[in-house]
Amino acid sequence: MDKKYIAYITRGAQAVSGVFSVVSRAMLTVLLIVILTLVCFACIFTVYVKTALTRTLELDLDDFSANLSSVIYYLNDEGEPVELTTIQGTEFRIWLEYNEIPKNVEHALVAIEDKRFYEHRGVDWYRSTAALVNMFLRLRDNFGGSTITQQLIKNVTMDDEGTVTRKLQEIFRALDFEHRYSKSEIVQWYLNVVFWGKGSYGIAAAADTYFGKDISELSIAEIASLIAIPNNPSKYNPYSYPENNKSRQEDILSEMYIQGYITKYEYESAMIEELEFKQGQKTINNQLINTWFEEAVIDEAATDLAELRGISKDAALMLLSRGGYSIYSTFKPSVQKALDDVYMDIEKLPKTTGSKQQLLSAMIIVDPYTGHTAGMSGNIGEKNANRLLNWATMDLGRRPPGSSIKPIAVYAPAMEAGIITPDTKYDDSSSIVLQGRKDGWVPKNDDGGYLGVINIRRAIVRSRNTISVQVLDKLTPAESFRFMTDKLGLNLLPADEDYAPLGLGQLTVGATPREMASAYTMFANAGVRMEAITYTTILDRSGNVVFENMPVQSVAIGEKTAYWMTSILNDAAVSGTGSEANLGSMPTAGKTGTAGESKDRWFVGYTPYYVAATWCGYSTPEQIKMASGRGNPASQIWKRVMSAVHEGLPKRDFSVPSDTYLKPVPGIKEAEYTVTYQTERGTVFLTETESARVGSAVTVTAPSFTDFDIIGESSRTITISENTSLNEITFVYRHNPVATTPPPPTMAPPPSEEPSTPDPTQPDDTDTPAPPTSTPTSTPTSTPIVTPPEASATPSA
Repeated sequence: MDKKYIAYITRGAQAVSGVFSVVSRAMLTVLLIVILTLVCFACIFTVYVKTALTRTLELDLDDFSANLSSVIYYLNDEGEPVELTTIQGTEFRIWLEYNEIPKNVEHALVAIEDKRFYEHRGVDWYRSTAALVNMFLRLRDNFGGSTITQQLIKNVTMDDEGTVTRKLQEIFRALDFEHRYSKSEIVQWYLNVVFWGKGSYGIAAAADTYFGKDISELSIAEIASLIAIPNNPSKYNPYSYPENNKSRQEDILSEMYIQGYITKYEYESAMIEELEFKQGQKTINNQLINTWFEEAVIDEAATDLAELRGISKDAALMLLSRGGYSIYSTFKPSVQKALDDVYMDIEKLPKTTGSKQQLLSAMIIVDPYTGHTAGMSGNIGEKNANRLLNWATMDLGRRPPGSSIKPIAVYAPAMEAGIITPDTKYDDSSSIVLQGRKDGWVPKNDDGGYLGVINIRRAIVRSRNTISVQVLDKLTPAESFRFMTDKLGLNLLPADEDYAPLGLGQLTVGATPREMASAYTMFANAGVRMEAITYTTILDRSGNVVFENMPVQSVAIGEKTAYWMTSILNDAAVSGTGSEANLGSMPTAGKTGTAGESKDRWFVGYTPYYVAATWCGYSTPEQIKMASGRGNPASQIWKRVMSAVHEGLPKRDFSVPSDTYLKPVPGIKEAEYTVTYQTERGTVFLTETESARVGSAVTVTAPSFTDFDIIGESSRTITISENTSLNEITFVYRHNPVATTPPPPTMAPPPSEEPSTPDPTQPDDTDTPAPPTSTPTSTPTSTPIVTPPEASATPSA
């Protein structure tokens, strides 16, 4: 062979070898990258599984089968536990032990819901894989494929979100659950826990609800009919949709026969059996009616237990009714008695008129230093049922708090930020301008009038809307909103970040007395806000601590701000809009609230012992008209209850910090102006001194006096200057006995100007005026000449 040809072949082979080597190295590099990526992904997924998906379902089946009622206690004055009440279930539920469950019931459940139940360990991988593939390929979130174990977990956690994360979490929980519990325990729990429609929980209750029978008396056909319901209690309710129920019942019977649970004869007999549906007679016998306080404890404990265990609130309530827990409440019998004496006797409530509705009210009393709720009333009159709307604590009972929001949403955070002090001056007038509002909106005051330049103390005491929104304007609604939500824990909506909601209390949804009382604890507790709680500890039936309920607390404001706000609110309760709530010798502080054209009335106040919030209103909001023609029913109720609560308690004073100094914030500049009324001879018979904002225009109209005429213009305007010598208006009068105007009978005569000795240098002229001896027909008035835009918000006080 030609050497050149061989060399050519050799070089070609080497070139191919080189290319192959490069490609091989590239492929190995890519493969290595893929492997490393998969390893990293596996590590990340493992961490994700550990932290997000494998949270153990904290349930002990023994808690459900113990059948021991939980007990609520309170501590007496000696610190000893005293039983308050026992907790009973509020649902229609008949608990079954596993050996009480007919085999056909279990077999019917397994046949239709999870035919490989006895083979898998919590997850049917065939169905789950098919469901996930279906979701990914068809972009649907209706996964399906849940086993009985997974359905049980879904029922007790109420976690039915249609996401991959939820499905994966359910899978890992099911695997863990079956590792800890047997198949028989899972079947027993499922058949006792699941909702069967028409208020029935568990199949034993369902047997009575739909057939009026004990579960041991059911036929195969009736069992299949009941097992059909939980898949969709509305769709397969035999009373409402008998055709749907019959169709699914036949599917169940068919599966039972195919899977060998029943014979052909049993199958055919059940298929043709005529079903007779009828309501049974069983109910919750002798049901205990819980008080407002007891029910609040149960609700709060169930919420905390549900979060702790990762279960639904309904499952937690069932645990409380059967698990033998001990709950230690913050209840104080003497405080609750003072509430009940007023709230359970409608005759002791303020009388209203003009409405066919009964006036409603709610009140809660809290220890501001611990957050412990001492007593509450969720409505008036005797409580005759459980699970009623508690207007003191429940979200459905939220109502706009009116001006009672001003101290917590505006003045306290503004004082803490150094924007105001009690002496800072603002202009209470219709001519104010808000920098954050470009539409010219300005609220009116509740009384329709204006006080001119006043300080913050008087603005709060007199509940001036115009000044509240001006301070809010400087604080900004955004900062007020942040303070209310982050520091005080109020549940506000985004729409509440505005002037009317925060400055006037016209919240979109409103607040509860519990939220308002919790917020006001910061004033009595040196700036520390304590969330109101109804219990402190939950113990299990063995005496072990299950949950310690520590009140959420936050330093909302400083001690100095709390002190000065208390000083102002004490004035408001003694001589301001809240004077009806004043307890006399016991120091009292607080603020009234009126919202929605007097459709909601509030008083939130405190003493050195307790904070209490009172609301009054109608179920369907309607203007509250007092039969007496005046007054605030919430303030009146607050005083009646709190007077009894404090009876016999030694007088205390509000705490005073060692340092109370606040850096002065002058506010707007004002200057005095003087109006003088004199005769043309120079005799002054009336002088008035008023104050107004520097730079504002003040117009004064001269009054008329009997037998005197004004010389020159009767109305004069000046611009107020910092130089008070320039702020003078003088009106001169000439005697004119012909111009006689009868004086008003209710006004006193002006001062006399008769000289003690006649002046011989003056001519004896009959035109020389004598001192005016009659009365002015009107009083001098001074008002800014700026005409404001109309206010659009409902005023609150």
